[in-house]
Amino acid sequence: MDGLMQVELTSHERDVLLRGLRYVRSAIMLELRNPNPEDERRRSGQLNAIQTLSQRLESSDAMGARV
Repeated sequence: MDGLMQVELTSHERDVLLRGLRYVRSAIMLELRNPNPEDERRRSGQLNAIQTLSQRLESSDAMGARV
């Protein structure tokens, strides 16, 4: 497992990262690929990783608002 890394971000920096993740997600969704199970698993894994990271960044904003 990868080690944890803590990074402090401003809300603007967080928004920039979220926009970038949406761009990357769109690129993966539009990527030409072979219709085989291996490519589909790879793509699904990439999309899940992006979704997880996006959710963590979005929830960090909610946590920051409570502090």
